[in-house]
Amino acid sequence: MTVDPLAPLMDLPGVAEASDEARDALGRAHRHRANLRGWPASAAEAAWRAARASSVLDGGPARLEDIAQASPVSDPVFGGALRVAQELDGGGGALVGVWRRAPLQALARLHMLAAADQVDDDQLGRPRADPQVGPRLELLAELVGGRTQAPAPVVAAVAHGELLTLKPFGSADGVVARGVSRLVTIASGLDPHGLGVPEVSWMRKPAEYRDAALGFADGTPSGLGAWLVLCCRALRDGAQEAVSIAESLTNM
Repeated sequence: MTVDPLAPLMDLPGVAEASDEARDALGRAHRHRANLRGWPASAAEAAWRAARASSVLDGGPARLEDIAQASPVSDPVFGGALRVAQELDGGGGALVGVWRRAPLQALARLHMLAAADQVDDDQLGRPRADPQVGPRLELLAELVGGRTQAPAPVVAAVAHGELLTLKPFGSADGVVARGVSRLVTIASGLDPHGLGVPEVSWMRKPAEYRDAALGFADGTPSGLGAWLVLCCRALRDGAQEAVSIAESLTNM
């Protein structure tokens, strides 16, 4: 009998409920009348907002006018976050297929996009030379590859937290971790068009986000539970962001 390594997480206080709320909220966003046929426009706006919020968390430009004036994109953090978001825009394209059959290849691709302007070419997509990194990435690949029956919001949170903790590349790891979270929600069918913007929730409460990530890294039940609930609630709030995008497009 195969033991599901993430099954115990579902018994932590609030996790199952928060996961269900995230799923239901994203379902409503996808059923919005503007997204039944016009989802590509919503997805493009969601990708832009996700890139901006993710880059702010890693020191990118916080002011919208700074981003709007950066053409071509001059800030390397925002540039990397934007490339990641565009790769996943509308449902991830070919990258979803790579993720499903070879997660570590998809992870390397995300790092190449995120860190292209920050490190030398020979470092792109290559994990750090640390004896812990390889085995932990292999374990993560097994989990996202089907070793768990945990719901997608929880799998996304675990992958996100593990990459923030491990810092497998030593550069652009935050942008990559949030990109992987987005990729899990797309590939699993939880958010197939990438309409949600959980990154905005994390950007608005950066101290809470970082403290919860540290709690996940500690591995205590309370720390794990707090991180999972925070991530699931961000998915729920990100679905509301998706509805606001759809509403704005409807009223144009």
